[in-house]
Amino acid sequence: MESKEELLQKVYDLGLKYEKTYHGCAQCVIGAVQDVFGIDDSVFKAASTLSAGVCSMGHGPCGALSGAMLVLGYYYGRDRDNFSDIEKARYAAKHGRTLWCKFTAEYGSIFCKDVQTRLFGRWFNLLDPKDREEFEAQGGHSDKCPVVVGNTARWLAEILLANPPEKGFDKSCT
Repeated sequence: MESKEELLQKVYDLGLKYEKTYHGCAQCVIGAVQDVFGIDDSVFKAASTLSAGVCSMGHGPCGALSGAMLVLGYYYGRDRDNFSDIEKARYAAKHGRTLWCKFTAEYGSIFCKDVQTRLFGRWFNLLDPKDREEFEAQGGHSDKCPVVVGNTARWLAEILLANPPEKGFDKSCT
């Protein structure tokens, strides 16, 4: 069995690798955590539109953070059969705020445009081919966004390990 630090490093490394290889920061965070802890694939699929500030537009939250929030909801949130359980929703939100605070302490904002500005000194319109090319040339998917994904996946895993969810983890993965 891996130590806590080994699990955290594994999640970080997987997030980094997936963002470099496949892109899609929301799914890369979820994929990293999914590989270590186990998550229903529908959560991974549901994150398809959340990357790069929602649909690559940059105006929404960083996809890494959005993907991590989906995972927190998956593990701590209420399901449809317990829709009236507001305390369960509040419990999930409590852990979401913890992650939000870690993220904003590191990147200054939750918004993709702002995170890009912090990392690159400017924002890139990823829907514009020239801006996308410049984003890549400046390390967008080689060293900038992969680190954001790795850090976010690690912070998410720290929360999950410190507060074991009722659903539990796939023990074969940990």
